Amino acid sequence: MFPNSFLEPSQASKMKLKHDINPVLLQFINFIILVYSLVTYIPWYILSGSKQAIAKAKQVKARPVNNKPGGAYRSVNSLHCLASVLYPGCDTLDKVFKYAKTKFKDKKLLGTREILKEEDEIQPSGKVFKKVILGKYTWLTYEDVYIKAVNFGNGLAVLGQQPKTNIAIFCETRAEWMIAAQACFMCNYQLVTLYATLGGPAIVHGLNETEVTTIITSKELMQTKLKEIVSQVPLLRHIITVDGKPTMWAEFPKGVIVHTMASVQAMGAKADTGNKQPCRPVPSDIAVIMYTSGSTGIPKGVMISHCNIIAGITGMAERIPNLGEKDIYIGYLPLAHVLELSAELVCLSHGCRIGYSSPQTLADQSSKIKKGSKGDVTTLKPTLMAAVPEIMDRIYKNVMNKVNEMTRFQRNLFILAYNYKMEQISKGYTTPLCDSLIFRKVRMLLGGKIRILLCGGAPLSAATQRFMNICFCCPVGQGYGLTESAGAGTITEVWDYTTGRVGAPLVCCEIKLMNWEEGGYYNTDKPYPRGEIVIGGQNVTVGYYKNEARTKKDFTIDENGQRWLHTGDIGEFHQDGCLKIIDRKKDLVKLQAGEYVSLGKVEAALKNLPLVDNICAYASSFHSYVIGFVVPNQKELAELARRKGFKGTWEEICSSPEMEKEVLKVLAEAAMAANLEKFEIPVKIRLSPDPWTPETGLVTDAFKLKRKELTAYYQMDIDRMYGKNIVTDFIMDDTEEIAVPLEITCVKFIKNVIYFCNMKNKSFIDTKNVRFWSKEEILFALADFSCGKTLSMLKMDHANVTQAMLGAESRSTEKNNSNEYFYILIVMSFYGIFLIGIMLGYMKSKRKEKSSNLLLLYKDEEREWGEAVKPLSTVAGLKSVQIPMMLNMLQESMVPSLSCAICSMEGSSVSSESSSPDVHFTIQEEVLDTELAEVSETLLNESSEGSVENIHKNS
Repeated sequence: MFPNSFLEPSQASKMKLKHDINPVLLQFINFIILVYSLVTYIPWYILSGSKQAIAKAKQVKARPVNNKPGGAYRSVNSLHCLASVLYPGCDTLDKVFKYAKTKFKDKKLLGTREILKEEDEIQPSGKVFKKVILGKYTWLTYEDVYIKAVNFGNGLAVLGQQPKTNIAIFCETRAEWMIAAQACFMCNYQLVTLYATLGGPAIVHGLNETEVTTIITSKELMQTKLKEIVSQVPLLRHIITVDGKPTMWAEFPKGVIVHTMASVQAMGAKADTGNKQPCRPVPSDIAVIMYTSGSTGIPKGVMISHCNIIAGITGMAERIPNLGEKDIYIGYLPLAHVLELSAELVCLSHGCRIGYSSPQTLADQSSKIKKGSKGDVTTLKPTLMAAVPEIMDRIYKNVMNKVNEMTRFQRNLFILAYNYKMEQISKGYTTPLCDSLIFRKVRMLLGGKIRILLCGGAPLSAATQRFMNICFCCPVGQGYGLTESAGAGTITEVWDYTTGRVGAPLVCCEIKLMNWEEGGYYNTDKPYPRGEIVIGGQNVTVGYYKNEARTKKDFTIDENGQRWLHTGDIGEFHQDGCLKIIDRKKDLVKLQAGEYVSLGKVEAALKNLPLVDNICAYASSFHSYVIGFVVPNQKELAELARRKGFKGTWEEICSSPEMEKEVLKVLAEAAMAANLEKFEIPVKIRLSPDPWTPETGLVTDAFKLKRKELTAYYQMDIDRMYGKNIVTDFIMDDTEEIAVPLEITCVKFIKNVIYFCNMKNKSFIDTKNVRFWSKEEILFALADFSCGKTLSMLKMDHANVTQAMLGAESRSTEKNNSNEYFYILIVMSFYGIFLIGIMLGYMKSKRKEKSSNLLLLYKDEEREWGEAVKPLSTVAGLKSVQIPMMLNMLQESMVPSLSCAICSMEGSSVSSESSSPDVHFTIQEEVLDTELAEVSETLLNESSEGSVENIHKNS
């Protein structure tokens, strides 16, 4: 029984799955369920011990230490004193391991599966995938691991490694990683951790900054990554491979020696250490310099001391009930990530077994597991597992896709059980019958014995969390922590089934909320105090390696000498002392109209759609709407394209404007269902045919978005969606002509923004003939237009056209902020007056006739337009012409400087070509605001009736 007294029924109903059962039959089924519940309730209540569990769910979990606003919250189990040690006297990591070795000497500790067979499998696409058949787990005991670690540490000393000097490990998650780490902890070597998926420049930065002379790696990583960059690391002298010496090691520069881990351990076993006094660490010594995944730029090295890590794992272990020798943990996340390292150290210190895996071999359906053979979870059957939200989201989507492929009877049976269990969880009840009959097969995807899932690294959506609770029949311990806090901060308790919260502070730390005035968050807010999360305690790390400026910015020390970490995340404390993350400073963008948009909130609302594999929202303070980059689910998007009659390759589907619009509709529906504000809903998107993986450099190893890299990667698409590289005029050269047809979209007035002509086929354009307008020129032109003075831009020669190359930004003039806001104020004021004039003209009109779709305004000399064009009266001091459907009677020389075009289209796009084969115009409907589209149509109607003079008078 795992109660959830905080989940409102309305919240549960929003996450229920939809079925198509006959209403009469549904009522009968509900009656049967009601009878079953009444019959089984009393025996279940007596035998399950639910009374105590419900009481724990309702109890207060943390309290402020004082009644002052902004006072720190502590766990009720550590109100008077924060915990700092796991076992008495074990204040360094080597002492903790020695204690565990003594207590669990012959117990199994680290397990690895042997590769029985490896073969290549050719896919239908022609690609070749490596497939493996793995054997059973072979185990090293605590004693075995301890001896190997001692020998390896001594062997490093033989190679010249000195205490308190840096040594790097650049390796996949495996048993040898933990053995090497324990050796470094024992000998007081400072372990520099680097993600195995980091790019070359990041690896070089970390190795050179820490001045390492020895690096521990694997044969594969040495061949694929280190070989290319080793010449850029001048201080490197020793490379130790954990899985045997590669055959091509001679290619490395002179002075660099390659060893195997076994040979170093052999040297250590033979070394005479009897007369040498070992240099053991003290609590304040640095244990790990952990380089972050670099979601905001170049990876930073976080210095974590022995006492930091011990305090952190002490707090984490307290939240896992009955942790002990019967538990089996599966390790597959990067050990260079603080979540995985902390989780494994917690297990190591409590006698648990750790079986190693990888994302490619985790499940039976994983990419490297040969069909018909077993994945690691099926073989290991773990009871504990850590995961990042990205992995849980994938499991959720895969299971739901399987449900959709079931027969109608099977699907409805699953949905009934799913919704029933969700209701029971919201009341604090369990469903043993559903667990054993309906969800047993789903539970077997993770081995069938998982009792606690630990989630961290990023926010977990409510729908995914509830899915994991229901289908895997276990609590999800959602936590919050940073590398800078040794991974410790908060973790939800196992009987707390609420969604969207990260639990109360751990017993090792305290958390307070600081006001953030710019975002409007204050620790005096009602009903819940809100503000920037600041973590204090012995788990707060020393700072950043060789980065004193950033250390002073993110860390502070109070009058009592306690260190505090300013996280940049925004949270609120609920009445029971649990924390909820509601925002992030770096994700908060102020739009042009003054609204604040939380990009993380937008992404969380949309990322669980079956159509979406990944999404990154983007917003600019210079614009009034949100855009997004979406990695679509290939199967779902292909099916959507089939239903819409669109045919093409995967790349063609993703680059299709029609499919973008269809996906936007799905996103908009989901956003409205998630109660996003109108200004938070993405208006335009870019569909990416390629997935975002750590190898691409667009996400971290924990699959967090790297916004800076994503922005740079999609800069051209950002410019397109925001209309930065735009054409408002054609400047024809006497000698050069545009080589290919141009497509332009007519100018619109939508939401106080003037949308100029979007350029397509940019890669074929002769840039000498293209005019790009700066932001300031557009503002001036719009202001002039609103005043009724002129619509045409100042025409410029080719010499003044700059930065018109593909992907370049429009040129801009340096102006101070006060002038810029002054121009915007003028623009919006006069534009409002102009719209009022249009509406008055509409009210005075007597007839309606749609004889034209395009109105051109110009201020050139008189021209001969031909019979197809109807000259009109003056509008705001400008001459005007009305162009009907056909433009074929226009000569290229007749076209004036295009200043403004407002189109009124009711059907599909209308295209027409001039007599010149080099230029054609496409008028496309792009309505984003219904009211303003109608205003545009009104202007055209009035123009077609010869009442343009009335518009002029009323504007």
